[in-house]
Amino acid sequence: MEYNPGDPGESFERVCESFGPPKEVRSYSREVVKGVWENKTELDRLIRGSSKHWRVERMSRVDRNILRLAIYEVVHRKDVPPKVSIDEAVELGKRYGTEESGAFINGILDHIYNALKAEGILDQGG
Repeated sequence: MEYNPGDPGESFERVCESFGPPKEVRSYSREVVKGVWENKTELDRLIRGSSKHWRVERMSRVDRNILRLAIYEVVHRKDVPPKVSIDEAVELGKRYGTEESGAFINGILDHIYNALKAEGILDQGG
């Protein structure tokens, strides 16, 4: 979607046809893709507020989308513990991003997580 904007459902189906992800992850993945797309403005606002020296548009596409995915899960998916979303995002950054991506993603997500907890948006245990 970052390279070829369009309908998220159609894009998701094209990716599934091309890469053949396991059927058991498709339902959850489809929901997350749709959720990130529908909440992109909110997600980017949170990223922007936590990345003092990086504009969202200037971040690598990999880092930016890993951040969107993790923040979406933290804010909108109560079935996924926030710490799990953050840890998985850091690992994705290390695997698919640059040498600095893991630390960069961790710093931004940690800031957002703590800010959301302080604002009462997340449970204090969460």
